Amino acid sequence: MPSAKTKARQKLAAPAAAAPGADAGFLAAIGRQLRLQRAKRGMTRRQLAQASATSERYLAQIESGAGNPSASVMRAIAQALDLPAGALLPESGPRSAARGAVLDLVAQVAETDLPELAQLIKARVAVAGLTDRARRIALVGLRGAGKSTLGRMLAQHLGWPFVELDRVVEEDYGASIPDLIEMAGTATFRRHEASALERVIAGHAAAVITTAGGIVASPETYALLLRRTHTIWVKARPEDHMSRVMAQGDFRPMAQNREAMADLVAILEARRADYARAEAELDTSGDAVEQSFAKLLRVVSPWIGANAGSESEPS
Repeated sequence: MPSAKTKARQKLAAPAAAAPGADAGFLAAIGRQLRLQRAKRGMTRRQLAQASATSERYLAQIESGAGNPSASVMRAIAQALDLPAGALLPESGPRSAARGAVLDLVAQVAETDLPELAQLIKARVAVAGLTDRARRIALVGLRGAGKSTLGRMLAQHLGWPFVELDRVVEEDYGASIPDLIEMAGTATFRRHEASALERVIAGHAAAVITTAGGIVASPETYALLLRRTHTIWVKARPEDHMSRVMAQGDFRPMAQNREAMADLVAILEARRADYARAEAELDTSGDAVEQSFAKLLRVVSPWIGANAGSESEPS
């Protein structure tokens, strides 16, 4: 006899018939949004099905606009994508005909062709944003890669401000990040993070910025970071990430989860495609801090020009 857990999973995965008529366009828009969000994260339909306890066949129906997902299914899929459930709903406001046409065309592109299309769009946006990056350098990546240490060293070397985005959010909210998330939720934290980044960019034409590893979970915020800063993915082997975090005195990963290493690897894999969108990469695996910093200086040298050491007026 199936267990209660199995029954719950089967109930969650059970497809609902698509609604006819006026709802068809709405359901098609949900399917298009789900497909785009999944593609951005580099997740296969099978991976998302497993993560959300939803059948792969039903996910295909939703993405094609033939499925009518319940609120519970939408929530499970959104959680698996690390998104608020509302992010899978169609845009509530009006959109231009041109934008709608582009989205409709993207929905028709074969999944195997999406990476090439994403690169073409990225290149087009990058051309427009080259002059917007000024001399802002942002470091992204998982905790334990060395972002804060290297960022602080680089800022001191250049004579630029050093900005830890999480600290800005904490100052704005008046509480630590864990407390903010516990009291107000992840979506609220992401809104504070986006607002903080906008103000940091507006206030500094030159700065070294470090971000939380999960910034890639907010497409709009991460796109802003990529567009307005020279972004570097600071990465390392999973064992380096874990050992550095524990060397800093944080034993929570191991104390709270015996499968911490497996979880870390899974998170890294889920975010790899987004991290790889950064302008450059810096691998700190097995390096002493001095070695990693020397590598970092070589990476940023084309961006800092001859004027490093003094901050210009805000752009």
